[in-house]
Amino acid sequence: MSIKSDRWIRRMATGHAMIEPFTEQQVREGCISYGLSSYGYDMRVSDEFRIFHNALSPVVDPKNFDERSFVEFQGDVCIVPPNSFALARSIEYFRIPRNVLTICVGKSTYARCGIITNVTPFEPEWEGHVTLEISNTTPLPARIYANEGIAQVLFFESDEPCEVSYADRRGKYQGQTGVTPPRL
Repeated sequence: MSIKSDRWIRRMATGHAMIEPFTEQQVREGCISYGLSSYGYDMRVSDEFRIFHNALSPVVDPKNFDERSFVEFQGDVCIVPPNSFALARSIEYFRIPRNVLTICVGKSTYARCGIITNVTPFEPEWEGHVTLEISNTTPLPARIYANEGIAQVLFFESDEPCEVSYADRRGKYQGQTGVTPPRL
């Protein structure tokens, strides 16, 4: 398995619609950077957020998730409360090839402010908008800027395609388009 370069990512994004919309170079002026980097792609967060609150549900249960645990918000800046959490989605829609796996890591600009972005790997043949899990680990409110960089996607290509892909398994998050809460 090998990590893929900017040339490979550009070719796959433009020739195979792997990333849409695709920004062909790093955009940095006056924003948290996004777009193509040397060995990855910095995706952006959309303006759709679901912010956790504890007014109506005393526990978070991934097997019996109560959607009343969220407050929905749409806007250019989302304030994540102290020691709290929000879900969001990427602007980009990804289509992962059958012989590729991705790993996603949060951007250092946010991490240095105590804001952690978690994203599970994109499995072979998964496609959709990415649901982003954003944790504010600080005792202060934190700003998340819509339409700017949030996390970097690293692409790993295998020497051979997998035997069973995410699409073959009919994965429960296949083709997701909005901020998607947990499913069982």
